[in-house]
Amino acid sequence: MKQLLTNVLKFLLFFGVGFTILYFVFQNTNQAFQEQCAIDGIPTEDCSLLQKIIDDFKSVNIFWVLLTFGVYIISNISRAIRWMMLIKPLGYQPKFINAFFTTVIGYLANLGLPRVGEVVRAGMMAKYENIAAEKLMGTIVVDRIMDVIFILLVTALALFLEFDTIWNYFNGNMSIGERLVGLMGSPIFLGLIAIGVLSLIALFVFRKQLQQTAIYNKVVDMVKGFGQGLATIAKLESPWLFLFHSVVIWVMYYLMTYFCFFAFAPTAALPAVAALLVFVFGGWGIVIPSPGGMGTYHFLAIAALGFYGISEAAGFSFANIMYFSIQIFANIILGVLAIVLLPILNKNYKPNTKTPINSLEEKQVN
Repeated sequence: MKQLLTNVLKFLLFFGVGFTILYFVFQNTNQAFQEQCAIDGIPTEDCSLLQKIIDDFKSVNIFWVLLTFGVYIISNISRAIRWMMLIKPLGYQPKFINAFFTTVIGYLANLGLPRVGEVVRAGMMAKYENIAAEKLMGTIVVDRIMDVIFILLVTALALFLEFDTIWNYFNGNMSIGERLVGLMGSPIFLGLIAIGVLSLIALFVFRKQLQQTAIYNKVVDMVKGFGQGLATIAKLESPWLFLFHSVVIWVMYYLMTYFCFFAFAPTAALPAVAALLVFVFGGWGIVIPSPGGMGTYHFLAIAALGFYGISEAAGFSFANIMYFSIQIFANIILGVLAIVLLPILNKNYKPNTKTPINSLEEKQVN
């Protein structure tokens, strides 16, 4: 009961944060939309952002949305295969369908509580493949390490390719520049800077005491785990195949945004590199702990589309089309399908365990 209450409170907290951000994004977008209506001479009663979003959804090209859904499935196929490659050295050969379905169930769980999907994913695989959940969590850590590396690489690539676009946007929009200058001079911003500096000083002064705390040891363990995870990849049977599937996952993620561009008229003419920047900005929005990136994805996707002259209202519609197509529609459909089919597909299944187990620990010792 205590754990259930904790999970409910966590859900309400993260959902509240995501909904609050989404609300403020909507309000800010609505204000800009109303101002544009006034400029265009459109009466207030005929200027509804909500109605515009509904109309934009009706105008979506379903073919491109389905294609977006298709590459999303391909990304999860590669993720499942990559996960199986990490599990195999532990001495287990899980079924592909179990790896695939438990992965999508994890995404479904993330819609409720951010990051809980990894735990659910490991627990479901442990149930159907008779593998210790602790071992599976180790493989998921390596899986996430690769994601961190790739999102940093893709971010660097996007900023390198589109630096001029971003720079020209800020350089040519004095109102934004003035707002940024004003923000940096505000008491809130200066207070945050002061807190950051004081925190660094405190960390240095009390470093010996901190080294005795559980939090410090946890951070050290995380850093060590990062290094061990990278070393594990090199010891796989097919490290290049592992890398190939890692690339496929992130190429498919990019194509999800690119294909969705063609589904919506205002973004259909944007170049491929624009999709890369929107993908990167939106990706960081999903990384921020809120249910499926609610609010945070919208905010950053709108910001990235603004670099290419897409209005806030059109950007908000695109963000919702993308968000509902993948985070809501795809994750819920696939997740529920997995929950229904997994017990049926594993009714008489006997997990395949190799002996002797050629574990990762044995490889490291050798």
